[in-house]
Amino acid sequence: MLHEKLASIYDSVLRRNPGETEFHQAVREVLESIGPVLGKHPEYAESKIIERICEPERQIIFRVPWEDDQGEVHINRGFRVEFNSALGPYKGGLRFHPSVYLGIVKFLGFEQIFKNSLTGLPIGGGKGGSDFDPKGRSQREIMRFCQSFMTELYRHIGEYTDVPAGDIGVGGREVGYLFGQYKRITNRYESGVITGKGLSYGGAQVRTEATGYGCAFFVEEMLKARGTSFDGKRVVVSGSGNVAIYTTEKVRQLGGTVIACSDSSGYVVDEKGIDLDLLKQVKEVERLRVDVYAKRRGGDAVFVAGRSIWEVPCDVAMPSATQNELTGRDAETLVRGGCIAVGEGANMPTMPEGIRVFREAGVSFGPGKAANAGGVATSALEMQQNASRDSWTFEFSERRLQEIMRDIHGRCLQTADEYGMPGDYVAGANIDGFKRVADAMLSLGLI
Repeated sequence: MLHEKLASIYDSVLRRNPGETEFHQAVREVLESIGPVLGKHPEYAESKIIERICEPERQIIFRVPWEDDQGEVHINRGFRVEFNSALGPYKGGLRFHPSVYLGIVKFLGFEQIFKNSLTGLPIGGGKGGSDFDPKGRSQREIMRFCQSFMTELYRHIGEYTDVPAGDIGVGGREVGYLFGQYKRITNRYESGVITGKGLSYGGAQVRTEATGYGCAFFVEEMLKARGTSFDGKRVVVSGSGNVAIYTTEKVRQLGGTVIACSDSSGYVVDEKGIDLDLLKQVKEVERLRVDVYAKRRGGDAVFVAGRSIWEVPCDVAMPSATQNELTGRDAETLVRGGCIAVGEGANMPTMPEGIRVFREAGVSFGPGKAANAGGVATSALEMQQNASRDSWTFEFSERRLQEIMRDIHGRCLQTADEYGMPGDYVAGANIDGFKRVADAMLSLGLI
């Protein structure tokens, strides 16, 4: 139940943002956690900090015209929501996917505020993208789209203003095209304007691996808090993109065995453990479906079409595909199968009823704004290196990432304890992330 004051705020969010269901869900999840904060800090209510945080500082929507290889003109819609800059320049990825609309971008940007706050680094929250679908498009078509997208976006970003990165549908290739067009238009080699760049032109070691590695580090800390580890654990990782691949890699290094992965066509179970080299070849190089992995792997690898990966029994679940992929029924299935820990590698992949099931069952649940903060944390480290014209080693960068994830885990537990909710990572993450942003906003005046 929402605190009376927060219920009124939520009603206002619903009224002012009709039809944006994902944004409503993200706002409610935070509001459900911060009720106890108002008792200790009435100044947050008096200054309407919460209402201000729920309203983006700026919402940009623009037309993106481009031409395909056959000469046909297409028109997509581009978005950039600059949500909150109290802690630093807006920071958040760009998503290219047909599902993208303003509500998706706002939900992602809202989550990003608190995720970025949890890192302890000086970055605000924002998000962007387009309803463009890169699947099935040639490299030249993707390049033309990226150039058209940046031709509008460039006027709104900058290393001290707004720093985009990649997300679903935007990897190293797309970041390269976007940065190339920014450099061309501005006549500046402003490498800190976008993160996720290639190593040859200002990128950072570990950035490719960061979200997946960071999530594995966070779950490792959750398991330690339960008196156990990844050793001998059966792990299911949904998705088969960047986050899933590098989650799988780090889990294996930490002693666990990832037995299943998925994409929108279905899932693969490989009881011997997912073959990372084969998965990378199929998904990153050839950009094929996971059924191809199963055919090439042979043996015990089985492809299951059109079903939920969460029916596979496991000790640890790591949803790493997309929002709202894990339902309440899926959560019940996982609990019956012996799952003891869940770490969200994607943004808001677990539906509210699923989170309730996990909490009631005593499953350690790491929400995305904490568990997958490693990606944006390493993006901020890339910005540091760009600002100082420096380049760090892989080992040093990974060590910094691990330190940040351990610190986030510790602060989530400490904050949850402080507010009478021991072991509740959702409450700890939301309250700790919120307080840092709210205090900064109070210090800055009426903004």
